[in-house]
Amino acid sequence: MSVSKADNIKSTYNAVLRHFVEHGRAPHYSELASSLRVPLDKARELQRETAGAGPVAGCWMAHDTDHIESWAPFSNVPTHFRVSVDGVQRWFGQ
Repeated sequence: MSVSKADNIKSTYNAVLRHFVEHGRAPHYSELASSLRVPLDKARELQRETAGAGPVAGCWMAHDTDHIESWAPFSNVPTHFRVSVDGVQRWFGQ
């Protein structure tokens, strides 16, 4: 049974969010490949496809790179929206 494009986007979006929560930053696509159990090129393709899925995703890449800049609700670059859990600030919001 093949996986739909929508399922791939959901899986990729959720994998990036899990990485943000766990590590306080976005994954590189090589880390995403490991998480999704896909080859590097496929992970990069899925990352770009998911970020480009439209305004609902709220995700974008740093200009002309394969690096995640923001992935709703998190920002991979520091912003004035600091997010703390149990007194620990590891995240920035969009």
